Amino acid sequence: MACVKLILVGGFLGAGKTTLLARAAERLSLRGLRVALITNDQATNLVDTEALRRAGQEVKEVSGACFCCAFNKLLYTCDKLVSEYHPDVLIGEPVGSCTDLSATVLQPLKKHCADRYDLAPYSVLADPVRLGEEYSGDEESDMPKSVRYIFRKQLQEADLIVLNKIDALRAEQVDRLRAVVAREFPGVPAMEMSALAGAGVDDWLDRMLSGGPAGRRIAEVDYDTYAEGEALLGWLNATVRLRCDPPADWRAFCLRFLRRMQDEFRSTSAEIAHLKLLLTAGGEKLQANLTGTGAEPSVQHTPRAANDAARPMDALPVPSGEAAMIVNARVRTGPEELRSVVERCLRAAGEGIAVEVTEISSFSPARPKPVHRFGKVV
Repeated sequence: MACVKLILVGGFLGAGKTTLLARAAERLSLRGLRVALITNDQATNLVDTEALRRAGQEVKEVSGACFCCAFNKLLYTCDKLVSEYHPDVLIGEPVGSCTDLSATVLQPLKKHCADRYDLAPYSVLADPVRLGEEYSGDEESDMPKSVRYIFRKQLQEADLIVLNKIDALRAEQVDRLRAVVAREFPGVPAMEMSALAGAGVDDWLDRMLSGGPAGRRIAEVDYDTYAEGEALLGWLNATVRLRCDPPADWRAFCLRFLRRMQDEFRSTSAEIAHLKLLLTAGGEKLQANLTGTGAEPSVQHTPRAANDAARPMDALPVPSGEAAMIVNARVRTGPEELRSVVERCLRAAGEGIAVEVTEISSFSPARPKPVHRFGKVV
């Protein structure tokens, strides 16, 4: 039996990994290939999983730990997807605060699973704003050095660096970031893409499907610094029930909620790594994102199926008095403070709306303890 192509896509929180998975699955389906997706998080109730399912994708979630610390669960999930859906291609995204994937995931896969999975070159997505800030030469940053350390290590182990979100950049900005990548990561292939707009996605897929060595680099990782960086990030996943009579403007509610959290975190200098919302109302879904304390929130309609393009929610009124929402927040603050801010902002944003938090967990990730760690490339 032919090996299943396995594509893993890394990158820091907010780099656009889930958007790329959704877009890549669409394009591969148009090529006549069967696709299944794997999401990953430190806890359950993941926006990414539900959004991808809403888009009509076959998706399973590895929760409770990153791929490296849950390697056996990752392998079980891959095997289960293959046995149930018979995909030609599997695409997975590790937790956005994880690094050292080459040593702890790629090398073990090459060593033990080469007869089942054809591993594609390891792509790491880079958000252009975060990349520009990190390599600007300016030591001032809203993120602590240990968190920035994770971002750098992710790029150092890449087989391919993908500069994402180029649709938001001017030509001279793209040129400047190309120069940064060439200077900081000599010899590492790089390309540009807008996963949201679809630009460059087919070229990226051609690279992934054509093969080539995977896991060519193992970064030297100080696990004390790595663990410190992860522990500085508060992690929150929650489910919320909302009721309103008459029906609310749910898009406006999402924007109010995100902006209130922005204001609260800005007042305490707590940097947002990524905030995600998925709100379901009247049979339709809204997905909202915020990728930094100073970034602009975005809210869009999540398509019902892969061939239904996402569109701004302004064009899609949802006259419903009830809604359900998933909240995922990754913020440089303590987990208890993060929970307090989220609950406070939910109440404040929901003027005239009954807000019930049905499930919530907030924590800081534990020290990474990978199942395997290879010291050299297989």
